[in-house]
Amino acid sequence: MGACMALCSLANCASCLCGSAPCLLSGCCPSTYNSTITRLAFSFFLLLGTIVSIIMILPGMESYLEKIPGFCENGMSIPGFEGKVNCEVIVGYKSVYRMCFSLACFFFLFSIIMIRVRSSKDRRASIQNGFWFFKFLILVGITVGAFYIPDGTFNTVWYYFGVVGSFIFILMQLILLVDFAHTWNQNWLENAENGNGKCWYAALLFFTCVLYACAFVAMVLSYVYYTQPDNCAEHKVFISLNFIFCIIVSVVSILPKVQDAQPGSGLLQSSLISLYTMYLTWSAMSNNPNRKCNPSLLKLVTNTPTTTAAPSPTIPLGQVQWWDAQGIVGLVIFLFCTLYASIRSSNNSQVNKLMQTEERQELALDNEAQVGEDGVKRAVDNEEEGVSYSYSFFHFCLILASLYIMMTLTNWYQPDTDYKAMQSIMPTVWVKISSSWLGLALYLWTLVAPLILTNRDFS
Repeated sequence: MGACMALCSLANCASCLCGSAPCLLSGCCPSTYNSTITRLAFSFFLLLGTIVSIIMILPGMESYLEKIPGFCENGMSIPGFEGKVNCEVIVGYKSVYRMCFSLACFFFLFSIIMIRVRSSKDRRASIQNGFWFFKFLILVGITVGAFYIPDGTFNTVWYYFGVVGSFIFILMQLILLVDFAHTWNQNWLENAENGNGKCWYAALLFFTCVLYACAFVAMVLSYVYYTQPDNCAEHKVFISLNFIFCIIVSVVSILPKVQDAQPGSGLLQSSLISLYTMYLTWSAMSNNPNRKCNPSLLKLVTNTPTTTAAPSPTIPLGQVQWWDAQGIVGLVIFLFCTLYASIRSSNNSQVNKLMQTEERQELALDNEAQVGEDGVKRAVDNEEEGVSYSYSFFHFCLILASLYIMMTLTNWYQPDTDYKAMQSIMPTVWVKISSSWLGLALYLWTLVAPLILTNRDFS
């Protein structure tokens, strides 16, 4: 009997992997929408690729592979067999480039296929929401093929793709953080109106003060550790300008006219954006090739003190590490934004337009109605009348996320001319700091747009 039940369970799993998203639930899971399940499943593919990239960039991985008889070209060999795997390609930053390249190609394929899908009645919607086992096989096939790409110009070209894509993804992260803070603020204000108002208002005030305090501490620490009295003029300008800009957007968010046009705006959103801006400032300074102005980068490279400013430090291929503070914080923000993008259902019209998300009422969930005759709980198809998000744009976001992961795991270092090492360059600093300025400008626009474009409905 137990064996029969196991076989039935495996059959159900197989049918779900080859079927649609509504089948990807079990009896112990809460009912949800197929659009949410699909986004979470694709996000899982991205997370899986991220984990593989982290494993392959771990130090000493090449030495472990060389211990496998007959595996690496330069490793041990078995008599009669000749190793044909270039282990330099499947470890280190080269493996991250190829893994993220395969992820980007995978999501690009679906982004093209899903253009102008309007509802789940479209035949292409079944491809989006189902056939997960075959999607996994496609991803594996693209990944295997990516590791056969010849070394050389691919690394340099794909690096610049990563810089541009990561720049755009940083802005998308800011949009998602604004939406999260907006939803957070609105929900707690509604709870304050319906319940114990003093407690909810006190909680909002507490978290707003905490976020502002963290931003202020980050600013002070940046001045202490990333500037010198007679050096690091760029860092002083970056920190000062972004601190002033954060004050400006905070003041604008509570102006009476802005509050009248957008009652949901407030200091909670501005405090979160201020903290994110200071993170981007710190992240930009962490890529400065001037070692004297970048103590954390120096510690990563040599672990020894120095008093001279060396241009563009070069890091051997096997020593690229991602687990510095900048990389860890970047991964945490990435995971949060990716998960939030998969489950979000916002009523912020401006953010919905920017994120290509439909603003409409969702269907009511009925737990009992979603349990089939076979006892398997299934998700609700909430897209028969229209999709709840743009399929194509969602995959485009995952392409950008793949590029952002690639740059984060390689610390935004650029391959050198012979592709044997990585080096930090000043343009990376300007890319990050300009993204913080553009992000602040974008947030400021969401505040003042209803005052400037009076003929448009921003409700």
